[in-house]
Amino acid sequence: MQLNFHRQGFGAAVVLIHGLFGSWENLRNVAKSLSEHFEVIAVDLPNHGKSPHCDDISYRQMSEQVGQLMVELGIDKYSLLGHSMGGKVAMQLAIDQPEHIEKLIVVDIAPVAYTARHDSIFDALSAIDLTQISNRQAAEAFLQPLIPELGVRQFLLKGLAKEQDQFVWRFNLKGLIENYHNMTSGLVGNGAFLGSTLFVKGGDSDYLLTEHRETILGYFPNSKARVISGAGHWVHAEKPALFNRLVNDFLLT
Repeated sequence: MQLNFHRQGFGAAVVLIHGLFGSWENLRNVAKSLSEHFEVIAVDLPNHGKSPHCDDISYRQMSEQVGQLMVELGIDKYSLLGHSMGGKVAMQLAIDQPEHIEKLIVVDIAPVAYTARHDSIFDALSAIDLTQISNRQAAEAFLQPLIPELGVRQFLLKGLAKEQDQFVWRFNLKGLIENYHNMTSGLVGNGAFLGSTLFVKGGDSDYLLTEHRETILGYFPNSKARVISGAGHWVHAEKPALFNRLVNDFLLT
């Protein structure tokens, strides 16, 4: 599988990994900021963006694909930054292939199993008949009563694309629904990453909690956490200047 990716900048390599339903473009501003000092490779995970779809969707499968991309690009050492689901992919890759990872940044997610949080979104996306959608405004109007949060609707609609005169979801909706139990799981295996690790939490988010500390230290004993107040789960988009400064400082020291 050849993952789609965007590459910019020069220097030590940093790989950016987006979250569920997203694409590399969700981290465009982070990529731009980091490219002043680093070579940035922002990927579309399997079943997302412009990368191929497949039936097997798991953190190990996705992390292996990211690792294989770096082999194909001839990059042996690199740092990782992953948000939400992408953070779990980054963590899985770091514990499976620690010899390739310089530093790790995990954004608002822990290496633990979570209860299902996306059932209502899956129901809403499944209910829309894309063959009857003529423009994005119609899709937004259909989703509005099902997904009241404007920011969530706008985020999801970034995954809507027109191909051969019909709208389609770039993410593999059917595959994600069928494999969602894998998306809520924790990491696989007993490995550990001993390198420098930074966990960034949105102060208003409930994804990364004090109760996760013991599990985090088991996998990442050389880790520290930073909380960005006034931000939720999409901390990199809600507080971009502070987030980018925090990330750059961590990678440059």
